[in-house]
Amino acid sequence: MKMRAVTIISDFGIKDHYAALLKAAILSHHSELQLIDISHQVDTYDIRQASYYLKATHKKFPQGTIHVVAVNNYYRQDFEIICFEYKGQFYIGPNNGVFSLTFDSVDESEIYKIALDEERQDLFELIGHGVGLISRGLSITEVGPPLNYYEKKLDVQPVITSDEIRATIIHIDKFENVILNVNREFFEHFRKDRKIEIYFKFTNPATVISKTYSEVPVGDVVCLFNSANYLEIAINMGKASTQLDLLKDETVQIKFV
Repeated sequence: MKMRAVTIISDFGIKDHYAALLKAAILSHHSELQLIDISHQVDTYDIRQASYYLKATHKKFPQGTIHVVAVNNYYRQDFEIICFEYKGQFYIGPNNGVFSLTFDSVDESEIYKIALDEERQDLFELIGHGVGLISRGLSITEVGPPLNYYEKKLDVQPVITSDEIRATIIHIDKFENVILNVNREFFEHFRKDRKIEIYFKFTNPATVISKTYSEVPVGDVVCLFNSANYLEIAINMGKASTQLDLLKDETVQIKFV
């Protein structure tokens, strides 16, 4: 049997042992798995950031991959861990809205609640049990009963007019590149081949979308679409967030002229 990939996104961090506990629970149900850490450094409880990581990566993995999201797990006392298949890949995580931020068209009738007997209703055990069943090729219906209620959250959407997009900073990465909630397809649809001006606490707006960071001199601002196809503000060999005083959840104005 081909080794199955299991990706993990969590807000456990790397200081404590929680990420190791999750991996141990998964491997105890099926030791022949390839565990891939996407990130354990999601900001605490931040399901929007977790959703960004998932959207940025899941399409790159082969069919049959199992994606585990463990962020804001104890969102209420009677928390639920759910499981579903979407376009040939499997997803396991809390029913706290994180998956509604990632996918627009999940069939809610095909989402299942992972269930075990009461003394085993532990977060790590529930996730490990779900991964184990799917990785052994069992039907997704074996993980537990159909879900009664699928939690949905509304994401922050760009505000648009005929000649402007008011975008929001949704993520600042390790390099302090600033990512906006504007993907390439959305941007080009509204741009219609017009020139652009991107304003972000800067005297002169950025007017060019580059393909790489090195298209501008070291220390200069560069705007480009990143590997996840989201619009990004960066500084070549610099730290855009600090140097431009740009913070998460702030607004950036994109004008079409």
